[in-house]
Amino acid sequence: MAEQSWILTDCDSRTYRETFSTQGENYSLTKTTLRGGLQEGVDIVEVDNGLLKFTVLPTRGMGLWKAAIGDWDVGWKSPVRGPVNPAFVDIGEPSGLAWLDGFDELLVRCGLESNGAPEFDDNGTLLYPLHGRIGNRPAHYVRVAVDEEAQTLTVTGVVEETRFHFLKLRMTSVISTQLGSSKISVQDTIENLSSSDAESQMLYHFNIGAPTLDAGSTLIVPAKRIVPRNDHAATGIESWNNYQAEQVGYEEQVYFLELHANEAHRTGVLLKNAHGTRGISLGFDKRRLPCFTVWKNTTSITDGYVTGIEPGTNFPNPRSYEGENDRFVRLPPHGKISYDLDITLHDGAESVDTAEAGIRSLQAAPAKVFDKPQPGWCAD
Repeated sequence: MAEQSWILTDCDSRTYRETFSTQGENYSLTKTTLRGGLQEGVDIVEVDNGLLKFTVLPTRGMGLWKAAIGDWDVGWKSPVRGPVNPAFVDIGEPSGLAWLDGFDELLVRCGLESNGAPEFDDNGTLLYPLHGRIGNRPAHYVRVAVDEEAQTLTVTGVVEETRFHFLKLRMTSVISTQLGSSKISVQDTIENLSSSDAESQMLYHFNIGAPTLDAGSTLIVPAKRIVPRNDHAATGIESWNNYQAEQVGYEEQVYFLELHANEAHRTGVLLKNAHGTRGISLGFDKRRLPCFTVWKNTTSITDGYVTGIEPGTNFPNPRSYEGENDRFVRLPPHGKISYDLDITLHDGAESVDTAEAGIRSLQAAPAKVFDKPQPGWCAD
């Protein structure tokens, strides 16, 4: 059977389906609109490929809210009761930290104008909010498709980050999976809608908590260089890729990395649990996403026990600092750039071991580990 597709949202044609469902022998696609509390009006698209289930958030920049295989839930427990409608997130409020008011996703994109720490001018006025705006922009076009011949389920969304007189960027996100697969493929194309040049950044903030993250979890990375973001992170440099049990009052630690890649420029990372029986890997093109960030936040479960493994175009420093170090993407008038991210859930020791072996094979030489922040890497 040829591909079947359905438009769920199209602002241009005033099309909007509050609910939708289609299913086959071993798959389903379901769209609902949440009601009540901070979730009011949030659209979710639930994808079930017969093995893997995951939830897409068109209202929140096409993020991924959660995923699961059987009784294994993948995501984290945020103190924020989400998913939060962006209408309740005042991203421009003076502290620059409002992004945290809606943060509870498995995957949230940071960008497109900026993706790092908040930045202020000499008068204390906010210039760039924490992690940018794209994660709090709703899609104005959403389409789902089933191709039983190709064995694929696809969710496509178009999100724009535009301001009159300023940046005019469009993200077209295609999120797909094969029937019976444990992998989610994300392909994002960023387009400059303007007749003038534009600058852009992208960071994939992928967040994992319990039960996958536990005391003894390890992050497997083909690291070339490892730099602590600040002096506090430097105190934990010897265990930068190992995780402890929850610790009340834990202060986050962040590390910036350059990775090795294969001849096709592909690289990847794997987070595995303490027993090596479950893990999650990310695969991506180092040419497009050359910077990798590790965020460790192993505080109490109630306060948000989580780690972020984050490929990006740059490190999440303030926008001006990254600009000074030429870590941004230049887009000519009407120019485009595409990113891809493969997310694979490994359920079982054999799958974890195979993924780990593949990543370790990329380690062309031992990593150079710095014991303090480095100029050109860290703004702090």
